[in-house]
Amino acid sequence: MQDYIEIKGAKEHNLKNISVRLPKYKLIALTGISGSGKSTFAMDILQRECQRQYMESMGMVTDGLNKPLVDSISGLSPSISIRQRVLSNNPRSTIGTYTEILTYLRILYAKLGVRSCRYCGKDIPPDYDLDEENELDEGNILCPYCQTEHKKLTMGHFSFNKSQGACPTCNGVGIVTTLDLTQLIDEQLTIEKGAVSLWLDPVIRTHYANTLRKCGAHYGFEFDSTKIIKDYNELERIVFYDGVDSEAFKKYFPEKKTPKRVNDGYFRGIRDFMQEKAAESVRKEIKNSKIENCIIKTECPECHGTRLGVVGRTVKLDGLTIIELSSFTAEQLYDKIKTLSENLSENALIVASAITGDIIKRTEGIIKIGLGYLSIDRKVGTLSGGEAQRIRLANVMDSGLTGVLYILDEPTTGLHPRDTQLLLEALKRLRDLGNSVLVIEHDMDFVAHCDHIIDFGPGAGSGGGNIVAIGTPSEIAKNKLSVTGKYLNRTNTLALPKEINIHNSIVVKNAHAHNLQNVSVEVPLGKLVSFTGVSGSGKSSIVFDTIVRFSESGSAECDSIRGFEYVKEIIKLDQNPIGRQSRSNIATYTDLYTPVRELYAALPQAQKLRLKPSDFSFNVKGGRCERCQGLGVIPLDMQFLDDVEVQCPVCRGKRFKKKVLSVTYKDKNISDILEATVSDNLTFLGGHKEIAGRLQTLCDVGLDYLMLGQSTITLSGGECQRIKLSKEIGKSIQGHTLYLLDEPTTGLHPSDIDRLLKLLRRLVERNNSVFVIEHALEVISQSDFIIDMGPEGGIFGGKIIAQGTPMQIAENKNSLTGKYLKNFIEEKVQ
Repeated sequence: MQDYIEIKGAKEHNLKNISVRLPKYKLIALTGISGSGKSTFAMDILQRECQRQYMESMGMVTDGLNKPLVDSISGLSPSISIRQRVLSNNPRSTIGTYTEILTYLRILYAKLGVRSCRYCGKDIPPDYDLDEENELDEGNILCPYCQTEHKKLTMGHFSFNKSQGACPTCNGVGIVTTLDLTQLIDEQLTIEKGAVSLWLDPVIRTHYANTLRKCGAHYGFEFDSTKIIKDYNELERIVFYDGVDSEAFKKYFPEKKTPKRVNDGYFRGIRDFMQEKAAESVRKEIKNSKIENCIIKTECPECHGTRLGVVGRTVKLDGLTIIELSSFTAEQLYDKIKTLSENLSENALIVASAITGDIIKRTEGIIKIGLGYLSIDRKVGTLSGGEAQRIRLANVMDSGLTGVLYILDEPTTGLHPRDTQLLLEALKRLRDLGNSVLVIEHDMDFVAHCDHIIDFGPGAGSGGGNIVAIGTPSEIAKNKLSVTGKYLNRTNTLALPKEINIHNSIVVKNAHAHNLQNVSVEVPLGKLVSFTGVSGSGKSSIVFDTIVRFSESGSAECDSIRGFEYVKEIIKLDQNPIGRQSRSNIATYTDLYTPVRELYAALPQAQKLRLKPSDFSFNVKGGRCERCQGLGVIPLDMQFLDDVEVQCPVCRGKRFKKKVLSVTYKDKNISDILEATVSDNLTFLGGHKEIAGRLQTLCDVGLDYLMLGQSTITLSGGECQRIKLSKEIGKSIQGHTLYLLDEPTTGLHPSDIDRLLKLLRRLVERNNSVFVIEHALEVISQSDFIIDMGPEGGIFGGKIIAQGTPMQIAENKNSLTGKYLKNFIEEKVQ
């Protein structure tokens, strides 16, 4: 059996014809600064080729999977890649459903649940059916006290996705909706003039106006669609609002048959149409502002938001309903299931033993990966990228597969050093099962414990793509050519901030958002302040859900907040996406593209061709290629698979017409500028002050490797946040500004963190305040003040454990952050 994966002549993206051998059954770290080629090597070469070879071996068509640009790859194993992305956008998908924990709980309740007789009120004991669960079994059982017949419990009774279990009032959604049609309909207008705001297209308006006229003709009355809605007579109002199927309308024409088709005059009514749209909006969480404005959502009065019918929400097991048990965290559920056998009869124990083992195994996996604070009913769409990645990892580890290549993309993102240790132990267990684990990583404490390191560089973009060093952590640490090695051996030292004087502060009294337990805190202004603590400890709740919300609306879940009078402007920089369309790119979002277009339009060649700045825009007609409308690619519908983009056959990916591309500045056209990285453009356009200043800011926040034309929808959360920061810094803001950042070091190599730290320091030196939620010890150790939350996550957090300077936190024995900070300071900071 081959003990290596061997890659020869890799040339994908910026990789410069590299060849390397990866030892199997090891924990391998791919390191290097952002943009050095790590992700290209791992995802675009190894993962893609593993997928392609697997599909070929199964006799499947692989035309849609291009072979990566590499001479040869041998020794590949089946691979699983685990990236930081949302697991599911389905609002019904929870931790319980994703891990199948809820499935096992449903079996438990169907087999062992105790319910009250609807007639005599006494408890009906469970029916100990030791056969396999069959959801189609609709048998009945009798109350042993009054002999009243009841439907046998099935898993369906505990699922809000099935008719048996869904609350009939809200259909398993947990929310009921009412309509305010005044938000949708302007009664001062006619239909064709836009009375119904949802009917945007004039063709649609004419269609419905004609349908209503045909409706009147079918029933023998005239429907005058040229009138404004306000002037409709009673019959016209009834058919317009309630439709031909309504009882109010049928009273007028009891003998008349309802038309079957719209073309024959069938009109269902605005109210019925909007009720359906509203239900769909709630059920699928579709965002449509016009529909949303008409919907008044309230908690279902029947199930109180639990979504289950009366049976599902009242059956109990050991005194708890499935709703109550699902609200437990993974840690709480683990403890509960472990002690469940103490209260079960012998027969019940036989049934439970086949189920509880799986629940314990799955909850234990979640706890071991550092996510024990998550509740079982938590929606997976609300998880951070790091949490989603670890939940998937916990699922994978339960599978017990061997001989697999696992590829993980920065799994320590968003992790407290304690949780990083838990993750490291989990990956080592995965390795010890007989698997190869490849990790793209920047955390030096994690990298130092890997078996093997491949360090990419030396720079980013065109300056990267080489393997700088390869070997064990100790070998990399001794390699003077490796930037990563410099940080592994702790040769770079930083001076600790001295004690600070606090003049002005943001003072929060009794904050209780989410898991905060009446927290009162004084956060100093004019300083770099880090909020620390394990995941779920309450950091975001105090910064974004309390301080930011109070500043925006004047109220939040707290008694009071004062100190905003010292701040002129508050800038929130989170990790939310910054673009929903592929047209938004780095150049346009940062307002960098405008001076670039003006530069090209001012060239003699452009003036001779009478080209304006707008002709160098890919967003408007004129100079852009109309075949791809300036995108350079054309989307290809892949039916049931994800759509793919192919290069435009007209402009060959250049975005513009030949006339525009003929205009060059130092032998580069406008397309070349968009395809070059930030750092390359800084060198090329460094003589233009406005352009160079914005490019330099992008470099300062660690984004020098991005191409200017890269779509913003492809950026990670950390990249989105840093590009927002670069844009705000580029503005001319007068007065004290408070910047709030959520883990700005996400995805950054330690050398890039150093650059970011210098930028944050400059902001503070200019009489601004910077509050950061952070796990990176490099930033925490250099903060002026630290507020440490905990002691754990979820319901076990929400308190301030320690606050003060880095040294004060390091010496605080109650602080988990302090424990790791002290080791870091002793090793690195002088």
